Amino acid sequence: MNGYSHEKALALRRSTPEEIGAIQETLLRDHLRKACHAPFYRKMFTDLQCEPDEITLSTLSGLPLTTRHDLEKDPAALFATAATEQVDLALTSGSTGDPVLVPYTAGDLERLAFNEQMGFWGAGIRADDRILLCVTLDRCFIAGLAYYSGLVKLGAAAIRSGPGQPARQWELIDRLLPTGLVGVPTFLLKMAQWGQEHGRNTQKSTISSIITIGEPVRKPDNTLTPLGRELEEAWGCRVFSSYGATELETAFCECTAQCGGHVHPELMLAEIIDDQGTPLPPGKPGELVVTPLGVEGLPLVRFRTGDIARLHDAPCACGWQTPRLGAIEGRLAQRLKFRGTTLYPEMIFQALQELPEIKSSYIEVRSSYDLSDEITVVAGIDGPAVNENQRIAEFLQARLRVQPAVTVREHIQVQETMDQAGGRKLKQFFDLRGERTR
Repeated sequence: MNGYSHEKALALRRSTPEEIGAIQETLLRDHLRKACHAPFYRKMFTDLQCEPDEITLSTLSGLPLTTRHDLEKDPAALFATAATEQVDLALTSGSTGDPVLVPYTAGDLERLAFNEQMGFWGAGIRADDRILLCVTLDRCFIAGLAYYSGLVKLGAAAIRSGPGQPARQWELIDRLLPTGLVGVPTFLLKMAQWGQEHGRNTQKSTISSIITIGEPVRKPDNTLTPLGRELEEAWGCRVFSSYGATELETAFCECTAQCGGHVHPELMLAEIIDDQGTPLPPGKPGELVVTPLGVEGLPLVRFRTGDIARLHDAPCACGWQTPRLGAIEGRLAQRLKFRGTTLYPEMIFQALQELPEIKSSYIEVRSSYDLSDEITVVAGIDGPAVNENQRIAEFLQARLRVQPAVTVREHIQVQETMDQAGGRKLKQFFDLRGERTR
């Protein structure tokens, strides 16, 4: 990103789609040439009997997709630089398999910082802001480093607090007076509740904006989920959703118009495809596929994220003309077939958020002989669970038009199960399909 100014980046986002496309044509060819330094892509182009310079934006969808399995099978085959050029080694969360190594060059880290700089700017964060980072910067986790470096590049002040311990977070809020927070929504809500229980007026604190990561706070229609609404009410400020994946080395963040996370035009190309791999038009839900432009260490081409979302290409009220990614609606690998209805676990979790007595929850899914899935929702509450199973099941029936089995347990037991089964993230989805139950 050397020589590329913040002003040029803003001007590009306000350009017409045709002007943006002309620049992306050049960036795509540069990216594909870099990708050919990796054995995996060199072989791909050899097999296709074509050269990177022959690929255009309109023919990109003709290239094969890159899958997570490709990364797990032989990760080094996708590395495009020598080990001596790698200056940071990140790992994916491993929530859908073994953690995958993602090497960053110095240029990749600079690119990552630029991505977050533009994301923060779009959300209204400026150089005079102080942002409390309630996310980890260690354990090979890249998002915390990305947020930190983006704030530094923007000229704002980063407060590296890390996750957990609401009391410690409030010590920093009281002392350093941050204007914004970055963190996982459920934890930021706990922070607000802890503050209220200990005499803080959270709605009149110095916090004026919140950037969330890791959990959806918006629905496909861009309205807030129950969790997002509760978070916004608790802090009395605007909540912005962000989404990214370690493999992408790129993220989407909502702007002040709050109608989807903007595609950064010099950093990525985004597609939505159906189950057959066919690109879908704007507004249609499907799997998100990303080609992150300009990456040096792991320059992926048409990477399948496994996440379901939609792209919107109408002009944004903020003035940026780039497409926007809507809320993540589910994970392809977690898609459920239940008595003729297709749904995703996230739909069940968002419905349960409307029941404040449920403190924690996870889903178990098993195969059935009728090619349907058997779904059991395990809900954690405090206190006695008299007739709660049926009441929660009927609530889900009313919200989702399906009625999975519901088991109610003590909140602490449910939380322990998710803690013990998870890695860096709580495990809320237990896929036991293949173990037939009857």
